[in-house]
Amino acid sequence: MELKKQMFKFNYKILFLILSIWLCVLPGLVMAEGVLSWDDCVIEALEHNPDLIAAKEEVIQSKEDKNMSISNVLPQISSQLSDKKSKTAGSSETNTYAYSVSGQQLLFDGFKTTSNINAAAKSLDAEEYNYMVVSSNVRLNLKIAFSSILRAQELISLTEEIAKRRKENLDLVQVRYEAGREHKGAVLTAKADLAQAEFEVSQAKRNLSLVQQELTNELGREKRTPVKVAGDFNIEEIADSNPDCEALADSTPFLKELIARKEASRFNLTAAKAEFFPQVYLSGSFGRSHSEWPPKDDAWSTGLTLSLPIFEGGSRVSQIKKAKSQLIQAQANERSGRDGVIYTLEKTWKDFQDAIETVSVKKKFLEAALERGKIANAQYSSGLTTFDDWIIIENNLVSAKKAYLDAQENLLAAEAYWIQAKGGILEYVKK
Repeated sequence: MELKKQMFKFNYKILFLILSIWLCVLPGLVMAEGVLSWDDCVIEALEHNPDLIAAKEEVIQSKEDKNMSISNVLPQISSQLSDKKSKTAGSSETNTYAYSVSGQQLLFDGFKTTSNINAAAKSLDAEEYNYMVVSSNVRLNLKIAFSSILRAQELISLTEEIAKRRKENLDLVQVRYEAGREHKGAVLTAKADLAQAEFEVSQAKRNLSLVQQELTNELGREKRTPVKVAGDFNIEEIADSNPDCEALADSTPFLKELIARKEASRFNLTAAKAEFFPQVYLSGSFGRSHSEWPPKDDAWSTGLTLSLPIFEGGSRVSQIKKAKSQLIQAQANERSGRDGVIYTLEKTWKDFQDAIETVSVKKKFLEAALERGKIANAQYSSGLTTFDDWIIIENNLVSAKKAYLDAQENLLAAEAYWIQAKGGILEYVKK
């Protein structure tokens, strides 16, 4: 009896342990196979997307570069503590203890340091705009991947629906063939259509697995996980009037980044020219030294230091020429970038409007195909139309359903490209 009680307690502990492990693993499974909304994808990408992380670190590094350039205008103070032993021939060993504090302050350097600070500030602005550009690109890729999964999920349902309809069509043709009212070619055609539909179901499922990988990459997940999305193909309300693309171009992060880099190059040129000016420092020091600790003999100094390079092999001249060339290059990049942004805005707007109208047209074709399909089905069942005419209408219906789904996905993609062209970042909200 005692042995049975011990066995019961042992089995209970094992059961409790298994249950605890399952409860710990279950949340991870739920998350891995959970359904993500668009907002869920944005939140996860903001935290884990590697391109965003890298761009954010570039901003941090640029910020520290600015802080280092600012430190050059502040007093530079250092301290020193020493304990020296010395001995010469014919004399005894002596100790020397000393400590001192010294410092210097830049008074004038031809505004080189000021220019470097301004250049660093503009470089920081450029990196912050670059982060927005990266965020905009990540949003585009994330939206495309999200739309692809949305379409893939819908395509599985659509192909299964088509396969079911093809099976019903085959049954109908088979009955008519067995009754002697249809030829064998119609049966074989119906079987081929069913085989094609079943293949497309399998193909759609395999495609879903592929596009899931695209989304998990954009989310920044280290491991591939099955994921589903929840959403629809609706877009925001868009004004009918054409946007002012030239005005929009000036507000895009990409163009602002180019402008900031141009201004940084301008300040770098000023700093290079300042190399021809003298540098003036105010310096001073105070300390004590003695043969015994603590040292008692005071020592101090103060003064002005002026330095001016006389000849350095032409490096300053070359530096100015290089800085001028970098400024000209930055100006050219700005002009080219602005033209490219304006063209991209106009093209993506045009494509967006085309996509909106295409969905409307494809929807009308689908409505017409559905109605014709109902009529043709009834006519074929009653023998009022031939198989060849009926199957053409059936094929048109299948094509219309696929075309409408493709148009809906293209519309979401066109909207995403338009938002990206405007510089919309991951946190983009329509104003």
